[in-house]
Amino acid sequence: MNDQRIAVLTDTGSDCPAEFAAAHDVRVVPLRINYSDGSSYESGVDITTDEVVERFEQEVPKTSLPSPERIADEFARAKADGYKAAVFVSISSGLSATCDTVRMVARTMEDFPVVVVDTLSIGVAAGLVVMEAVRQVEEGVPLSDLEQTLGMVARNTNVFFTVRDLEYLRRGGRITETIYRLGSVLNIKPVLTCDEEGHYVIAKKARGWDRALDTELKLIAAIAEKHPKVRLAVSCTSACADLYDRMESVLRERVGNAIEVVRSDISPALLVHTGPNLVGVAVQGL
Repeated sequence: MNDQRIAVLTDTGSDCPAEFAAAHDVRVVPLRINYSDGSSYESGVDITTDEVVERFEQEVPKTSLPSPERIADEFARAKADGYKAAVFVSISSGLSATCDTVRMVARTMEDFPVVVVDTLSIGVAAGLVVMEAVRQVEEGVPLSDLEQTLGMVARNTNVFFTVRDLEYLRRGGRITETIYRLGSVLNIKPVLTCDEEGHYVIAKKARGWDRALDTELKLIAAIAEKHPKVRLAVSCTSACADLYDRMESVLRERVGNAIEVVRSDISPALLVHTGPNLVGVAVQGL
């Protein structure tokens, strides 16, 4: 129960499960997806992941952050709905200017204090931080403590992901031309993560898709051993949706201290940079 009337907001760079967001009134500010013909869409609002994939043959679009006006409107809407303050959980500042823009807008809000949390991560890992923000708000953690406590949560949350096709990571500058060419010729799949500053880095390399998936699981299990309890998450694009059960089953088998395994879809804005075949996993130390 949110007796403090603190709104929880996030962006579509953070994949919080839709059912959880709806049940707890998590407000989502969408990143934008832009095409060369001038058309522009709000990620997850007026364009879906499947629609982005359908247009890949014609064009891989660009993405952009929400406008300050769009962010301010969402804060104003939360205030009008009776909330007294807000916490905004953002995609990594190392990957997007969204976090800095939210901070700028937050400083302009009158009589509506806002705490901004930089997850230093992306996708389902950032989504786990959103979910923990909701729990802390509903448990009565005061606004003044949320930035510090959720900052610690973010530092204890890790993401790993891999893709079948390296082309989209190359186009987005996420991997070098050398890694792309070697990977394509030798069937080497990089497993990516976010470093302490929230930038993409390669955690491991594996030969072949199945080995890359297993490498993700091994990395998660190794981190889980360092914590008394963990919360896990799996995120797959629709083209890889058949892997949800397999990934969750292996995680439960290998990670004995997991209290939950969350599933979440991948937003259209993230799909632009990774392509239609992606599987990600996350671990949050508790």
